[in-house]
Amino acid sequence: QVQLVESGGGSVTAGGSLRLSCAASLIFNPDAMGWYHQAPGKQRESVATITGYGAITYGDSVKGRFTMSRDNRKSTVYLQMDSLKPEDTGVYYCYLRHQLLRLEGKGTQVTVSS
Repeated sequence: QVQLVESGGGSVTAGGSLRLSCAASLIFNPDAMGWYHQAPGKQRESVATITGYGAITYGDSVKGRFTMSRDNRKSTVYLQMDSLKPEDTGVYYCYLRHQLLRLEGKGTQVTVSS
């Protein structure tokens, strides 16, 4: 059974950095993987997505600050988050799409204090 395992959340002060990772088991080069951000009291928003071809798109609020990368050998994606702001606080969910398969991780908490 394909699973997503996230890690790397935590608490930092504004301007700091965190790196999230998401490992997909039992699947190689899925059609797309990415991250959603769920801020308290707000709608979920897309943070970054990488396709199977390696094309990456970023949400407007994180462009220039977050960098997504992938290790195909490990079916793992990473989200390097720099210049963090208090509004980046929330739960970050990894997701995967592959053919008809849709998966989402349990989420990892990121807290940025001012």
